[in-house]
Amino acid sequence: MRAFFYSRPDTLAAVVRAPPHSRYLAGGTSLIDLMKVDVERPEHVINIKALSLDAIEPLPDGGLRLGALATNARTAAHPLVRRRYPVLASALLAGASARIRHVATNGGNINQRTRCRYFYDTNAACNKRAPGTGCAARGARNRVHAILGTSAECIAAFPSDMCVVLAMLDAVINLYGPQGARRVHARDYHRLPGGTPWLETVLRPSELVLSIDLPPVSFGPHYTYLKIRDLNFLALAVVSVAVGLEMDGDIIRHGRVALGGVASRPWYVPEVEDMLRGRRPSRGLFRDVAERLVQGAVVDRDSTAKRTLAPRVIQHALWQAATALPQPDGSLPVWSGSD
Repeated sequence: MRAFFYSRPDTLAAVVRAPPHSRYLAGGTSLIDLMKVDVERPEHVINIKALSLDAIEPLPDGGLRLGALATNARTAAHPLVRRRYPVLASALLAGASARIRHVATNGGNINQRTRCRYFYDTNAACNKRAPGTGCAARGARNRVHAILGTSAECIAAFPSDMCVVLAMLDAVINLYGPQGARRVHARDYHRLPGGTPWLETVLRPSELVLSIDLPPVSFGPHYTYLKIRDLNFLALAVVSVAVGLEMDGDIIRHGRVALGGVASRPWYVPEVEDMLRGRRPSRGLFRDVAERLVQGAVVDRDSTAKRTLAPRVIQHALWQAATALPQPDGSLPVWSGSD
C-alpha cells in the first residue's frame, strides 16, 4: 500500500476543504480493497465517521430520510424501512454478506465502483482506471458485463443493489460541497460511460453525500426485488429487477421498474410507466415492457445469454409484484450461465 495522509475532521466545513487527490472514508469496504490492489491511490484519506450523518428519520411529506453514514444493515432492519419500503430492505439484504452490511454505509453504497475484473487488474487495459488505455473486457470473458448504456470505451456493469431500488423509487440524494448544498435525483446521479468512463457520478470535487430522501409510496404488497447471480460472482447481480406497482383492484394505477446488473448504471426507462398505467397484468403486457427495457442492448462475446435472460427475469419480477408475492429477503436464484 502506498503512503498517504490521514485525517478525521469533526465538522462538515472541515471535511469539504479536502485537498486534491483525496478520498472520503466511511465503512471502507470498497476504498480499502481498491487501495490494497493499487487501483485507488489517494494522497489524503479523510475519515468522515465523526460527522452526525447516520440518522434515519421520517420526512414531513410521508417520505423517509436515510443518513449517508447509516449502515446498510441498520437501514435494512429499521422499522420504518421495513414497513414503508420493504423493497429497499430486500435489496440491501441481497447486496452483500451480513459482515459487510454491518460496516458498509448508504453513502458508500451509492458511490461504490465497478467490480469488473479488468478494472481490478492493474495489468489489464481499463479506461475507467487508466484513461486512454482501452477496455480489456471487450472481446474477452465478459458474460457478467453491461449490455445497456455502454460505449466503445467501457462495458463495466454497475454493482449496487440499493441504487436499483433508489432509481425505481425516484429517490433524491442530498449533497454538500464547497459551493454549498444541492439535491440530485438518484436516476441522474450516475453517469453513462460515454467517452469518459472514469467520471462515474455527478459529484463535484470535495463534495459528499449527506443523505438520501425516499418519497412517499403506496405499493402495499405489490413490489419485489428479484436478483439473479452468477455462480462465480455470488455477491453481484447478473440481472436484478426492482418493481413497484400501485394497484386499484386488478388495474395497475402506476408502475415503476428499474434494472441492475445489465447496465453501466441503474437502468430506468420512464416510458415504461406509461406502458403500465391503466392496464391489467398480462403476459403480453409484461413481455412488451421487458422488451422495451432491454431495447438497444449491445452484446459482446459472452453476454448474449444475458440479453436472453434479462426479459425473462423482468417478466417474472412483474408477476411477483402484480400477485403480491415478492421475492423473500435473501432468497437469490443462481445462474449457471447457460440459457
